Amino acid sequence: MSTGTLAGRVAVVTGAGRGIGRSHALLFAAQGAMVVVNDAGGSNTGEGGDTGPAQQVVDEIRAAGGTAVANTSSVADFAAAAGIVEQAVAEFGGLDVVVNNAGILRDAFLPGMEEGQWDSVIGVHLKGHFNVLHHAAAYWKARSKAGDQPNAAVVNTASASGTFSVIPGQANYGAAKAGIAAMTLVAAEELERYGVRVNAIAPVARTRLTLATPGMGAIFAEEVPDGEFDAFSPDNISPVVAYLGSEKCPLTGQVLAVQGGAVSRLRGWTIVDDVEVDGPWVLDELPSQLDGWAN
Repeated sequence: MSTGTLAGRVAVVTGAGRGIGRSHALLFAAQGAMVVVNDAGGSNTGEGGDTGPAQQVVDEIRAAGGTAVANTSSVADFAAAAGIVEQAVAEFGGLDVVVNNAGILRDAFLPGMEEGQWDSVIGVHLKGHFNVLHHAAAYWKARSKAGDQPNAAVVNTASASGTFSVIPGQANYGAAKAGIAAMTLVAAEELERYGVRVNAIAPVARTRLTLATPGMGAIFAEEVPDGEFDAFSPDNISPVVAYLGSEKCPLTGQVLAVQGGAVSRLRGWTIVDDVEVDGPWVLDELPSQLDGWAN
């Protein structure tokens, strides 16, 4: 497809075999992008692998007249992430957009959370974002230094868990997502000189991960009558991501909460109360100064 908002753009979408990532890949292709559909095909917890999900999305894109190739590497593997970027350049002649979307869940309360549960979630989400972003950034820096200034975009995937919500059992997931939001702001500052914009979304949609989140499954599983607006459809998220990935979008360094028909711009930690003293802190006086914050 040669026309559309993303016509001629080369995009990598990670975790694109199912859910929100699949919607991203389909819309990007429909808008003219050439897409590397990355998905390792693992379970919710990141176990196992299957080439089917990524290839099925590629087949769907090609059947609709679009251009796409499959990649089944794990973004948690630093060298494999380099291969994702290299595949985009080799297949399509460059890289313009990275959508970091791949993720897993391994929820557990802190006393029972095993080291592997922590490491795997941080590895796929936070390290996985870094891995792909690092290799893409190195490619764009080299282009810029060679006099071919990119017009590139990165869209990371944060979450309400880690930005402004606290979900028990998700210390690993929330920490990873909060880290992704912070990394987005740093990357936006660093990469602007190379012609790269970096933003993040914090989406709310019906996916296999949200359906598996305690206390949320029942909400997302509610059936929507035919013909009515489905506020939790993953398809509601992708137009915002496509806009962020387009050449004319001016936004960078933003974290956007996206849900249904609403997009909200988020900011980081804010001061809600403070106490000041003229000299050094006195330990015995701190209870009278700070204990009120427990309410």
